[in-house]
Amino acid sequence: MAAVKKNKSNKPPRIGIVASSFNDFITKRLLQACLLELKLAGVNQVTTVWVPGAFEAPLAALALARRKDIDGVICLGAVLRGETYHFDVVANEAGRGIMEVSLRTGKPVMMGILTADTGSQAEGRSKPKGGSNKGRDCARAVLEMIALLKNL
Repeated sequence: MAAVKKNKSNKPPRIGIVASSFNDFITKRLLQACLLELKLAGVNQVTTVWVPGAFEAPLAALALARRKDIDGVICLGAVLRGETYHFDVVANEAGRGIMEVSLRTGKPVMMGILTADTGSQAEGRSKPKGGSNKGRDCARAVLEMIALLKNL
């Protein structure tokens, strides 16, 4: 991970997190790892909001990203494949919406919404300690992107 540079006011970055209540058994694991990673990086201002599901994440991310007291946003959740096309719609539109928020606001918005065929696969990408955790990865990525954008 690249070193995180402090902003002009010499304060650590301020982060917004959008967490999906749907499949919260996964989201909570992602959130816990994300918050720990941010704390280890010296981030002490985190605003967390909960939304019903992944489809609603982009709207909440946009509201957070528009705030002057937020430097970057992380979206966390899990969409698990079911028997219908619904999975594809929710996963694709959540991803598209999150990217659109980033491009519209010029702030990094991380896609930490897992898309998995099974709960077991999602658990594998949200391990509480060691191993893979997309929440931790998103914390690192948002801090790296904040530093990068400040230097461009």
